[in-house]
Amino acid sequence: MNIKINDQSITTNENKTILQIARENGIEIPSLCYDESVEIHSSCGICLVEVEGSPRLIRACSTFPTEGMSILTESEKVRKNREFTLNLLLSNHTGDCKPPCSLACPAESDCQGYVKFIADGNVAEANKRIREKVPFPASIGRVCPRPCESACRRELVEEPISIAALKQFIGDRSISGDMPPAAGSSPIEKTVNKTPTQNTGKSVAVVGGGPGGLSAAYYLRLKGHAVTVYESMPEMGGMLRYGVPEFRLPKAVLQKEIDLIENVGVVFRNNERVTLNEIQESENKFDAVVTAIGAWNSVPLRCSGEDSPHVVSAIDYLRKAVTGEVMTADCVAVVGGGNAAMDACRTAVRSGAEKVYCIYRRTRDEMPADAHEIDAAEKEGVIFKFLTNPIEIIGEKALHLQVMELGEADSSGRRSPVPVAGKTESLNAGLVIIAIGQKPKPDGFEQLEMTKWGTIATDELFRTNLPTVFAVGDATNNGADIAVAAIGEGRKCAEVVDKFLRGEELESRPPFLVKSEKTEKDFAEYKKQPRISPLTEESARREASRCLECGCHAFDKCKLLKYADLYLTPEKSDKYAGEKQPHKCIHCGLCVSVCAETVGAKVLGFRHRGFDMSVTKSGDLSLCDGCDKCVTVCPTGQMTVDS
Repeated sequence: MNIKINDQSITTNENKTILQIARENGIEIPSLCYDESVEIHSSCGICLVEVEGSPRLIRACSTFPTEGMSILTESEKVRKNREFTLNLLLSNHTGDCKPPCSLACPAESDCQGYVKFIADGNVAEANKRIREKVPFPASIGRVCPRPCESACRRELVEEPISIAALKQFIGDRSISGDMPPAAGSSPIEKTVNKTPTQNTGKSVAVVGGGPGGLSAAYYLRLKGHAVTVYESMPEMGGMLRYGVPEFRLPKAVLQKEIDLIENVGVVFRNNERVTLNEIQESENKFDAVVTAIGAWNSVPLRCSGEDSPHVVSAIDYLRKAVTGEVMTADCVAVVGGGNAAMDACRTAVRSGAEKVYCIYRRTRDEMPADAHEIDAAEKEGVIFKFLTNPIEIIGEKALHLQVMELGEADSSGRRSPVPVAGKTESLNAGLVIIAIGQKPKPDGFEQLEMTKWGTIATDELFRTNLPTVFAVGDATNNGADIAVAAIGEGRKCAEVVDKFLRGEELESRPPFLVKSEKTEKDFAEYKKQPRISPLTEESARREASRCLECGCHAFDKCKLLKYADLYLTPEKSDKYAGEKQPHKCIHCGLCVSVCAETVGAKVLGFRHRGFDMSVTKSGDLSLCDGCDKCVTVCPTGQMTVDS
């Protein structure tokens, strides 16, 4: 017979359903309850399609077409029905598509995934999983402020998993050469002197060799593009090299990870400060440019005397410390409360200063620096002067401070510091280090549209106002952020640029994700286990085994999530909110059917009816041969090997 599906003429026979015919011809019709190995049950309802001339929608999985039938699989009527059906299914679907740790990571690391591999003793697969998102695990594991751990639900039992330390453990194993290749590894896991097998003939210039630029370069190279990185400094690494002290990040560790990026074929051009015009007019004829110039200028203190010779920015101070140009004094005052300020304080202690003060205009509770960095600075002898702010730098030593108090909350949610009238303090400091913020210096990139804060304006796809120029990292939009955020932007930008170079459509929409809220009561039965630092493979496995595995193990293959992402937006996902059953089952019946019809065991069955329906083990459990077919056909991840 002859039929049409979406105006595509198809010749078929009468013994096939509309769903089967569509799939044979490369046309997708969603279904959650269909599997060719079992009888058709028509339970999920999202395979409904429209037949021209018919007032009602029909089920594609159980309907056999007739001669001349014209079928529409994506009409407005069909899409509205699927939206309705999916919302109903999700109204009783409980769980977390992704764990809170991964959702909190700016690089979108699969924390749960690689932690599970470590717990299982599979360090090669853990390394592969980490490097899918982060090419600097040994470095980032040492310096990351660990937003993943702040979100870790193990804290509801006792303490978060040592996620960053586990990442560092795997990174250190990788760069030491003590790492077997994982199955299907990319060239970097197979180690040196190998490049991607497919070269696209396209080339990309990356301006800036910091974590964002190097990440963009690495992932673009693995996609087959020729990549050249231009860096104005003598060595690659950006702020990871020149802004993080040696005691926090040994440069030998960083260099080994940078070497791995070079070994996949990325071309490095150091000591080359280039402008956008020079890049665009170069003989290389780059097809795209990724700007990752960072934020190398210090935010000014805006007080009298800050241009004195003994006043220096934290950026310059830390850079000089890394390159061996030690600056010190008997008394050093560091102004600021972030991680850069803590790095400067701790570096000053190591450089021989007798006294190191940290001047911060709010209280300790409002400090943006990591708590463990503040604690470390305090243990090393740094003197904190909270609720004070410089108002004048006099001569070579006198630092005049205004005493502050906390007023109303500002736009960041922190209470704004306000001066206490007539109350000031003074101290003598032979070196004053300003660490109150960073901003970019976009000289040579004036063609790019800037925000009101002087950063490069980009959209959600990292596009600038110039069609072939993209931008990532500290120089864009909201300005300086943590290194792992730049890494995440670099990788995501590489995906966008890859599509751009291949002529594919660029789009951005937030992914659909099911999330749940948990409290200490949900984990009351868990045994408390002390958090440990993973120094050996055994201790790493023990620490990783504390993971609660909050995210869905079937995330990458969940059909319900796939279709929800196609037909729903996050703001429409809770239309029929109410009581939910504590499981992910959508009552499709595939597990029950495959067990009975293809295995012949009838080990599974339904219990109760309606809202309280659930799948349970029934009959002779000894008939289960562990074939796991029920797990394979489950569309949501409710069925697991353990269940």
